[in-house]
Amino acid sequence: MKTSEAEESAVSMDSPVCLIDTASDGKLCVQPAALQILQQIQQPVVVVAVVGLYRTGKSYLMNRLAGKHSGFALGSTVESKTKGIWMWCVPHPTKAETTLLLLDTEGLGDVDKGDSRHDTIIFSLAVLLSSTLVFNSRGTIDNKAIEELQYVTELTEYIKVKSPDEAVDDSEFVKFFPSFIWAVRDFTLELKIDGEDATEDQYLEFALKLKTGNSVQVKNYNLPRECIRKYFPSRKCFTFPFPSHPDRVCDLESLDPAEISDRFLEVSDRFCQFINEQSPVKLLKDGHTVTGRVLGHLAELYVNTISSGAVPCLENAVVALAQIENQAALQEALQVYQEGMEEKKRAFPLELEEISLEHQCFSLMAKQTFMIRCFRDTDGTHLASLEEAIGQEFDRYLWDNEKASEVKCENLLSVLSESMNERISEGFYARSGGYDLFCCDLEDTVSQYNTLAYKEVKIAEVLEKFLQQKAAVTSAILQADDKLTENERRICEERERAVLLEQQVEVQEQTRLQLEQQMETQQRNNEEQIQQMLQQMQTELSLQQTHMQRAMDCKLKEQAHLLEQGFQEQAQRMGKEIQQLQSRNRELEDRRNQELAQMMEAQERRNNEKMEILRQQHQQQIQAINSRPRPASRSCSIQ
Repeated sequence: MKTSEAEESAVSMDSPVCLIDTASDGKLCVQPAALQILQQIQQPVVVVAVVGLYRTGKSYLMNRLAGKHSGFALGSTVESKTKGIWMWCVPHPTKAETTLLLLDTEGLGDVDKGDSRHDTIIFSLAVLLSSTLVFNSRGTIDNKAIEELQYVTELTEYIKVKSPDEAVDDSEFVKFFPSFIWAVRDFTLELKIDGEDATEDQYLEFALKLKTGNSVQVKNYNLPRECIRKYFPSRKCFTFPFPSHPDRVCDLESLDPAEISDRFLEVSDRFCQFINEQSPVKLLKDGHTVTGRVLGHLAELYVNTISSGAVPCLENAVVALAQIENQAALQEALQVYQEGMEEKKRAFPLELEEISLEHQCFSLMAKQTFMIRCFRDTDGTHLASLEEAIGQEFDRYLWDNEKASEVKCENLLSVLSESMNERISEGFYARSGGYDLFCCDLEDTVSQYNTLAYKEVKIAEVLEKFLQQKAAVTSAILQADDKLTENERRICEERERAVLLEQQVEVQEQTRLQLEQQMETQQRNNEEQIQQMLQQMQTELSLQQTHMQRAMDCKLKEQAHLLEQGFQEQAQRMGKEIQQLQSRNRELEDRRNQELAQMMEAQERRNNEKMEILRQQHQQQIQAINSRPRPASRSCSIQ
């Protein structure tokens, strides 16, 4: 029994590997070993990335999420241990057939590195690749901590939604930006606001509260807070106390669990539980689910773009990714068809109806495989290529089946006519009354053949060839039979010609019936395929609508928050963004409906073209049958 696809695509790593590193020329590069691992993951991925200043304990949180005490490198000195971006893939603890993919990023603000642009790129890649972004800091969420999150104010310079020549609207970021978690480490304050007990989330919102006024100082104060609020409307906060005595914090990896404070472990457990239950599957900008394989392609596309000196563009990345995935989907789907038909080929020859049904079954399975993996094949180019390839493969299998049937029929006739051929060789029929004896033996051979080979697609053609081969023998036996008068010989010769003519008509009739059968199968296939396409497009549209609604809900929530805090001007700007988002969503939905209509129209056209070819072939067969003279009577040889 074969392992299920879900089991085959599940990957569990014993330890992390480097995903993105810095090459000798100083440019970022994606590691082939990591890509090879991601290629094996066909499951959806929940991608959790942690970012923050170096030496703030980011790696410890990632190890906890992996269910391990060690893995990602921890350090006990001021030197940053993690370089680039490292990944660790484990089965998701709560979501079936899903992989939890953890990304531990190089510490920001490393004094040895001293490259703020490199830090912003690492931060931007974490945003681009993750579905949940964890920002890790120490102490409190004060103005200094928020200023350390300056990278968020530079995101529009390092990430574009559309190509650079199109208008940039950073309100679109909410559609694809990850959810945001602020993990505050070594937190010692009481959670109180204005003397009242507060939750961790209230503490975060209080820290992100905007100031009124238009001075440069106020604008500088509000800018990072506005960016966080705008780009990450889904926010969560966890405050971690010291895990043990401050002197032992640097030895966190080597600490015995009994030495770690209960309060720290409780917050760690809540943190892991929240991510396991609430962190969403990674989606593309248009709502398409990201698998490990797709994430690998995305990482390559983004890193190659950055290395070339350009700015990663979400729209361009999706277009390029669609081309890669659709071509791969075509090959994967074709393989599904080929593997299924190759298995059936072992049983060749089959009846035409049976092989046609198998073709229909595996063709639909192949197209379903293609539909699951493909996206943005809006003009149906790759689907049409798949259909053409399957059609060519089916023609080859039909030919193989016919050859197998031909060999089987020829072998059967050879066995059945063996004794008759021996008599011919011995001259048994070369005597008075020999023609009648020969006709009886031939009739018996043909009768047995028709009984045993009635299911074979080549039954008529092989019999026609057999009778033509025996025509000279029949004529010689007829001429040698001195029992017959000259007139009787002429009558028998006419009957022999008639039987050959009738067999030729039988061959054409069989071809006509086979074409009709192919037309019926093709028609069923077309109907099933149209239904399959409709379901797939409706699923994609539903995903997009859900994705867009999530973005809309986040915007509305943020607008309500601004109104509640008295920031009318910002709320009005948010209102305009919401209207623009609604307008773009309607445009997108209209465009997708148009694309669906165009795809269905193109598919219908291709289906009609296929049916028309079959109809023309069928008509030609009918004309060929009708144009032949019908024999008046049958010869004695096949009565």
